[in-house]
Amino acid sequence: MNDPTRDGHLFDWTQSAHLAEDMIPRVGRLYRDRGVIITIFGHSLVNKTPIEIIQLHEEAKQNFQVSISLEDSHPVMEAISELDLSPARIDIGNLLTRLQEGGGQVDVRAAVAAELADICTGRASIRPEPQDVVLYGFGRIGRLVTRIMVGKTGRGDALRLRAIVVRKGGADDLEKRASLLRRDSVHGYFAGSITVDTEGEALIVNGNRIQMIYSDSPDTVDYTDYGIRDALVVDNTGKWRSREELSLHVKAPGASKVILTAPGKGDVPNFVYGVNHAELRDAGPVLSAASCTTNAIVPILKTVHDVFGVVAGHMESCHSFTNDQNLIDNYHRKDRRGRAATLNMVVTETGAAKAVAAALPELAGRLTGNAVRVPTPNVSLAILNLHLARATDVEELNGCLRAASLEGDLQNQIDYVNSTEVVSSDFVGNRFAGIVDAQATIVNGEYCVLYVWYDNEFGYSRQVVRCLEELAGLVMPNFPQRAQSGQ
Repeated sequence: MNDPTRDGHLFDWTQSAHLAEDMIPRVGRLYRDRGVIITIFGHSLVNKTPIEIIQLHEEAKQNFQVSISLEDSHPVMEAISELDLSPARIDIGNLLTRLQEGGGQVDVRAAVAAELADICTGRASIRPEPQDVVLYGFGRIGRLVTRIMVGKTGRGDALRLRAIVVRKGGADDLEKRASLLRRDSVHGYFAGSITVDTEGEALIVNGNRIQMIYSDSPDTVDYTDYGIRDALVVDNTGKWRSREELSLHVKAPGASKVILTAPGKGDVPNFVYGVNHAELRDAGPVLSAASCTTNAIVPILKTVHDVFGVVAGHMESCHSFTNDQNLIDNYHRKDRRGRAATLNMVVTETGAAKAVAAALPELAGRLTGNAVRVPTPNVSLAILNLHLARATDVEELNGCLRAASLEGDLQNQIDYVNSTEVVSSDFVGNRFAGIVDAQATIVNGEYCVLYVWYDNEFGYSRQVVRCLEELAGLVMPNFPQRAQSGQ
């Protein structure tokens, strides 16, 4: 005997799947033909499966208490795909919420066209030609930056990864590096095509030809030999940290700027995209994207400080172990890091609290910090214990952070989760700099404790790519635009 309730659930699921399947080619054409990225509450729909699109709709209900279904979003997606748009990021979750605010019947096509009128200007490229990028090093961050960049190739008129510089490891060096890019124990199998051009010493990744250049020093490479001009070099080795050392990169013919994927030393300027990135282009040829922890906490600290004021605080990072530690007990030049990383929690130092001042000078001297390396391979947790300038409560503080994650200047840096069941592995591959765990927030008058998850590999790599986009002048506008009230 059929259960009509069960059949009804299955019917609803099937209908949602049909709508999600119809959205996929529309999202793909907008991205590849027009340079338009479709998101839903900050999460990209580009290259997503039907089930992933359904899940993103369901997560919106839990995390943001927004009732949104594919029956609602599909007509908005149809209306967007009919417009002749220039490159932009369009959030259909925020757009749909904006359309529903007025209540009553809405002419979706007319309303969407009105909201997007500023970018209904045709398929213009942001740059006259692609920006060349070179990776110096091909470790954890280098391989993830590669994945991100080839996934964002689109029409090929934005960032183009042209070369990777490494020290040659052996006769089968190229094949082994291709294998590491293809298979990752933390981030899974690469969803794309990788071909090894042994004779030409290159990798063909999703149609992008990436030259492998073998060198022991940055200043011994001539990028112009490979047709590379005015390149942005990403040093992800961590070997060179001072201005003098990093300047070796820009001495190489064909290179214009270098950005370090670690905190810079001395007078090397550190940048956290979303907070002080506006100064990137005028900061000279040697730059730093700061650390993963600094990127995770600074956008949230800025949001809290702007609304409540931060008098003082302490940051404790529970950080996944890194390649800098030993797998088994052995000599290490730093305290405690010689003990087996997969068996111990290791108290160590972090410069993240002091580095906050580079991006937020108003918080200079107000924060202390420490770190504990923990035996997990990826995803870390920053615990912010803050003394605020005024009293608040959990609802107001979480509401402030939730709003920042949905709309405004930091919507691509701050994510927000509202579940009592999430754990670190749930955030592997999260593209945001930091994720507020709303259910863990504690407030006692002027004192609060915030728990901020971050994928210290992928989320940070995405911030590095955002810095590259800023340097290349490839930052796209976000739509819908923030309401005039600022809310």
